[in-house]
Amino acid sequence: MATSNQPLLTSVEKCHISPPPNTVGKRSLPLTFFDLVWLLFHPVHQLFFYDFPHPKSHFIETVIPTLKHSLSITLQHFFPFAGNLIVLPNSKPEIRHVDGDSLALTFAECNLDFNHLKQNHPRDCNKFHPLVPLLEPPFKASDLVKIPVFSVQVTIFPNSGITIGLTNHHSLCDARTRYDFLNAWTSVAKHGTDELFLSSRSVPFYDRVIEYPKSLDDMLLSLPPIQTLDESYKVPQLEPQMNKVRYTFVLTQSQINRLKKWLLAQLPTLEYVSSFAVGCGYVWSCVAKSRVLVEGAKGEYEVERFACAADWRARLNPPLPQTYFGNCTGLCLATTKTSLITGSKGFPTAVELLATAIREGVNSKLGVFKDAETWVDKVLLEVPTMGVAGTPKINVYDVDFGWGKPEKYETISLDYNDSISVNASKESSEDLEIGLCLPAEQMDAFISISGNEIESILSHEFQCINL
Repeated sequence: MATSNQPLLTSVEKCHISPPPNTVGKRSLPLTFFDLVWLLFHPVHQLFFYDFPHPKSHFIETVIPTLKHSLSITLQHFFPFAGNLIVLPNSKPEIRHVDGDSLALTFAECNLDFNHLKQNHPRDCNKFHPLVPLLEPPFKASDLVKIPVFSVQVTIFPNSGITIGLTNHHSLCDARTRYDFLNAWTSVAKHGTDELFLSSRSVPFYDRVIEYPKSLDDMLLSLPPIQTLDESYKVPQLEPQMNKVRYTFVLTQSQINRLKKWLLAQLPTLEYVSSFAVGCGYVWSCVAKSRVLVEGAKGEYEVERFACAADWRARLNPPLPQTYFGNCTGLCLATTKTSLITGSKGFPTAVELLATAIREGVNSKLGVFKDAETWVDKVLLEVPTMGVAGTPKINVYDVDFGWGKPEKYETISLDYNDSISVNASKESSEDLEIGLCLPAEQMDAFISISGNEIESILSHEFQCINL
């Protein structure tokens, strides 16, 4: 018999949702360089927590029909979510929708403690995995291979809450497009029709108007992992984590502003530092220090890297509409030695490196495709690399299906690697909510180090003010 500590998921309903009949038809979306590069990486798993103090019967009677109906209507405007990644011999992959295509939607019931899962303190990573859906397996149709790119799972915790888990193949879209899709879906769910969504002028822009060297496509298409895409292709799946925990903390706007003031005193040549660079630099340095404390200094950790993606929609020439559908992000990469970000000046060093990498990565005068052919090699190097999922420019806590705003948001795909999530927080869009997953012993060290460091910096600033 399962105990309350063991995830027990019971299926309530499994179905497939298509756009309304005769609203989409056959449509294709070519993949650009920005999309193709993500064929090499894992899918994205998101999880939203909503308070829902109602029994399972109420969930079945009200939530299930509303979500199915509203999702169908939304898909007529965001057809690639119901489509498939199409792989044809000697052709560039594309996302295609034909009549009858659909996405998998699962409704389930879970026996875990909802209130425990939605907290910030360290929690077992494995308990979250059953709450996000798998992508359906590839299948062959005639001479082409179809790879599903999106799935949804809605889980009821009776009399406590609901989670909505989303999984998308990253070649489908980036965070900006995914958020546009969720805004449309929630609008239809709350109002019953797509009229308000259509009046907001947020309909996706599908034209492939990005101008870039086509040699970049050829470079990616020549890579063996992409050349061999077929029905045997397996999308990476979450694996059980050994003693790994998930933790969330918030840097408030007040703390960030005080940290900026302190940093600019430490780095007088740095004219400007963003809140994003402050938060990421702080975590990068503290995680490196926690690893060295637990594992000791190791030769293979001589080099540290931090990678993040910048939205280029407004930075291209000509700029793209914000509703451009797909991926449109460029790589910003900072590299340093472990000793430099784990020493006494580790935090300022990390921030300076990140601020420089971001400034150079988004500076259009350098050309947005400068060194783009090296991105894959850089990212796939076996060097400790911290990445970023999410962006504080998108407020995930505005995703309201009609039950109120989310109580918590988690990026479950952090478990694939050493990435962190950075989002606008629930309490204020000016605060940063940062999530990370680490081995339990290292997480204890991180919490201690990060707490002591910020307390030391802010108390030093306070002493200076009172001198």
